Amino acid sequence: MSHRIAVVTGGTAGLGRATARELADRGWDVAVLARGEDGLAATVAEIEAKGRRAIGISADVADRDAVERAASEVESTLGPIDLWVNDAMVGVFGEFLDTAPEDFERATAVNYFGFVNGTRAALSRMVPRQSGHVIQVGSALAHRGIPLQAAYCGAKHAVQGFTESVTTELIHQKSPVRISTVDMPALNTIQFNWVRTDLPHHPMPVAPIYEPEVGAKAIADVADRPRRRTWVGEPTVATVLGNRVSAGFMDWYLARSGYDGQQAPEKMQPMLPDNLYAPTAGDHGARGIFSDQAHGTSPAIWYVRNRGLARGIAAALLAIGGAAALGRRR
Repeated sequence: MSHRIAVVTGGTAGLGRATARELADRGWDVAVLARGEDGLAATVAEIEAKGRRAIGISADVADRDAVERAASEVESTLGPIDLWVNDAMVGVFGEFLDTAPEDFERATAVNYFGFVNGTRAALSRMVPRQSGHVIQVGSALAHRGIPLQAAYCGAKHAVQGFTESVTTELIHQKSPVRISTVDMPALNTIQFNWVRTDLPHHPMPVAPIYEPEVGAKAIADVADRPRRRTWVGEPTVATVLGNRVSAGFMDWYLARSGYDGQQAPEKMQPMLPDNLYAPTAGDHGARGIFSDQAHGTSPAIWYVRNRGLARGIAAALLAIGGAAALGRRR
């Protein structure tokens, strides 16, 4: 039996956890990179319960040498890496001038250099073999910054520019190795329970919110059918296009709505210890505390998964409309 080998960084919680499960369901063997031993053990057990091989490796993606060692361990244990998903992230919520410089730099090290380190480890193995695929988990916030998340938004913008640059190099080399970006909307993940924050109320994703399994399906779809960029959900499409059309209006709107829109005073659950510098103990799964507001799908996500069918329907409707118009003219 042939084996497809995937690596998912940050694969023990949130979107990464949902992605590891989804890939296993689709027949991938999965290596999970994260810092927390409890989450690693639980995720590996879930993947193995689905009948797939799995390995969990404790690694901080901001540590280039640790990521390189992890990649070597994956290949010596499971085999050549076919897919590398860069997903690991940490969060700092608060105004820029109120954020400790060392916290800002740490978030940047994980959210940006973690992707750089993962991409380097993957491509250094894939390019010589002339085979492989890297998926960068992006965000609507890679295209439009919002208040209270300067470190995260800056890192996601940096990942976008970095990925575009490396993509052009692969094209120049005529390499068949692919890099894809999958930009996410707000997701109901555990990150909002363990971000470092000085906000007066519980942090929350900007509505509308989607369950992490929605993003995981999009990532797995791109793994099955690679394409350069995918925008997941109507909010992501609206954010990207809205910022292109009127960045000034977006500045004004987010300045007015972005503070209250990222806080949930009705959520009284205590925060977990933040995971900025060290993993939070325990296994916390994929979903956060906002399932009462989260959507399980959207028309935009259906379109991404069914582009051929959607285009066929659109062409048929245009043909019917054209025939009707011609009939009226006659």
